[in-house]
Amino acid sequence: MPEAGAVAPGEPTASMPDEPRAFARRLRPDRVGAVAIALIVVSVAWRAGLAARGWFSQDEFVLAAQALDARLDADFLLGTFNNHPTPGGLLIAWLMVRLAGFASWPWVLMLAVGQAAVGIAVYRLLRDLLRPGWGLLVPLALFLFSPLTLEVSSLWLVGLLLLPVQLALVLAVRAQVRYLRTGRRRHLAMVALWLLFGLLFDPKALLIAPLLFLLTLFLFTDGSPWRSLVTAVRRHWPVWLSLTVLSGAYLAFYLTRPARALDQLTSPGQAFTFLGDLVGATVVPGLLGGPWRWTHAGDGPPLADPYPVAMWLSWLVLATLVVVTVRRRRSAARAWLLLVCYLGLVSAFFAVTRLGGVLGPMVGTVPRFVADVVPVAAICVGVALFGLRDTGEQDRYTPRPLPGLPRVLDAVAVGRVAVAILVAVGLGTVWSTVTFGDNWSTKHGREYLATAQAELAAAPAGTVFLDTIVPDRVVSGYFWPDNLQSHFFRPAEHQPEFVEVAELPVTFDAEGRIRPVRIEGVKVLPGQVPDCGHLVESGRTTRIPLAAPVAEWPYVVELGYLSSGDATATLRLGEATREVTLRSGLNQLYFPLHGAGEAIEVTISTPDIALCTRLITVGRVVPAS
Repeated sequence: MPEAGAVAPGEPTASMPDEPRAFARRLRPDRVGAVAIALIVVSVAWRAGLAARGWFSQDEFVLAAQALDARLDADFLLGTFNNHPTPGGLLIAWLMVRLAGFASWPWVLMLAVGQAAVGIAVYRLLRDLLRPGWGLLVPLALFLFSPLTLEVSSLWLVGLLLLPVQLALVLAVRAQVRYLRTGRRRHLAMVALWLLFGLLFDPKALLIAPLLFLLTLFLFTDGSPWRSLVTAVRRHWPVWLSLTVLSGAYLAFYLTRPARALDQLTSPGQAFTFLGDLVGATVVPGLLGGPWRWTHAGDGPPLADPYPVAMWLSWLVLATLVVVTVRRRRSAARAWLLLVCYLGLVSAFFAVTRLGGVLGPMVGTVPRFVADVVPVAAICVGVALFGLRDTGEQDRYTPRPLPGLPRVLDAVAVGRVAVAILVAVGLGTVWSTVTFGDNWSTKHGREYLATAQAELAAAPAGTVFLDTIVPDRVVSGYFWPDNLQSHFFRPAEHQPEFVEVAELPVTFDAEGRIRPVRIEGVKVLPGQVPDCGHLVESGRTTRIPLAAPVAEWPYVVELGYLSSGDATATLRLGEATREVTLRSGLNQLYFPLHGAGEAIEVTISTPDIALCTRLITVGRVVPAS
């Protein structure tokens, strides 16, 4: 009988690995990985179908027109869009608009590729960070199917800007985890590179730097808060130095960019309403399958509008999950604190940059503003439920039964409750996604453009248009001048011919049909010359008063006149003038005039010409009924 601790002949030892078994383990299929890939494929395919049901929205039309008007140079790439420097986004948009125009499938493909890349990155991060096992699929599914990211996977401009930020966040966290575990400088370099990559697309990538610090503080240090803080700063100062330098340089660049002033809070109540909407009505329900109900927002993605009862139930479920995980795993408390702190950073970011403007009251219910919270939530939920992969996590795992229940019954109860919650969250996620798709499929801009393109294809040669705005439901008025028809139709296959001065111009009605032009606005007062109205003769200026003064604005003037011969005339409205060519006889003329005043002044420069007019209208172009 061999001595204690002796190894029998033929038995493998630690120093003599069983090579056939090791080889077999390498060939063993990764069932968890296979299911993870299947989940990623299902998520990408499902969301690509949703994206294909929708189409362009307001910002996309604006950016498409701007991209076609611009040269691919530093002025364009280093400019701002919606107050944000986004050179990477502008570069891709410039290329895609020229490649695809209004065709939807290239944009859907771009979104699908981006989603697949982020999904794979999230799975690899969870595999590196968490204890191995089937539990990895829970936080992965939370990220892949969260309704909070539906806007990112459906609206091409949002996806163009935020998918790279999500990818940069996930890969920066993965590089940081590897740096913390190995201390290798190449991982430190990757952290910096991924931060720079994210900043190429959206300033919100600045939050990656404090996220990495919080993750290190909460998940990779031990001891009291002060001791953890000192340890994190002293031990890993190279990464904080590099992130601070990069973030500071970017902020210095950002402040040199031309942009409108940041929106300001108007009252403390506005801040509390925003926080209540962002956290209470959007984030918490969204992490648990909500919001279940959406508010239609025109051609844009719908806004979160959860049922009150379901919203409070989601809060109850989350609170229960926090209590149970904190009682059963010491590291869970730090994971939840990490999520709360990052959500606080996001809230502060938007409180500074978004509140107080036209869209301020609805910012808290816009899911895309918290899309980057979802991968952070997946990390935190995974750590709280299953623990870190680091050696020693088993020592920190201290299961404690719930009060009043034996340990066996406690495990059974917790298991059943967990299954019930997962089923409820899954069904809620499906419902939220389906209802989002129903809202997203309503696209007034798509119908308007399709009708206009059919009308243009059938229009006779020589049809000319006066430039005016598209309907507000297609592009809102606050985008002016990018809501003008001349901007909107730039990427279209059939182009309207817009002119400055026309005798018989046409325009599009609210549905995109071609209609004759009518000017709606302020008319001139009746003239006193019998059988003429207002008489204008060569050699002198005639002042024709309006029925009411008009303020400064880019108007269109309708001039109906009877001329004794061909002539050139100048019309003045305040400081604005327009020279037009008149034809002999009874005619009508339409032309733009950007001015203000209480009268139209007419001067004929051609000698020996007289003109009578009863019809001058200063206003805006509308389709005639």
